[in-house]
Amino acid sequence: MLGRLIALAGLTVALVACGPVYRNHGYIPEDADLSALVVGVDTIDSVETTVGRPSASGVLREDAWYYVRERRRQFGPGASRPVSRELVAISFAENGTIENIERFGLEDGRVVTLSRRVTETSIRDFGLIQQIIRNFGRINIGEALAEDN
Repeated sequence: MLGRLIALAGLTVALVACGPVYRNHGYIPEDADLSALVVGVDTIDSVETTVGRPSASGVLREDAWYYVRERRRQFGPGASRPVSRELVAISFAENGTIENIERFGLEDGRVVTLSRRVTETSIRDFGLIQQIIRNFGRINIGEALAEDN
């Protein structure tokens, strides 16, 4: 009876450990807050007051603000996978007013392959003995004797 109880407890722990774990990352403004913003009227300052400043903005210029939220699911020790991803982009005109408000989802995303940007070197890590053996045939005795004279 005790063996069955231990087996049942072990099975329960294993099933609970393999259950999904959800994690939420990021922030996007609520629809009510976004609907309060008026394109062409509200400025960068009023957007910051209404919905807050995002953690990401345009790379080269601050003419766009990006709010990102992602929900990921993980089963046991496996890698987590995105369940949903939302991005709200607020772009600003040159005069500082809102030019456009866009919403994107996970289905709008594309997989982007990043380059490694690692320069391969031809230098190898040779030990002292390997260096001596490799250079043994490269010695020119005639040149070595001519330098001494």
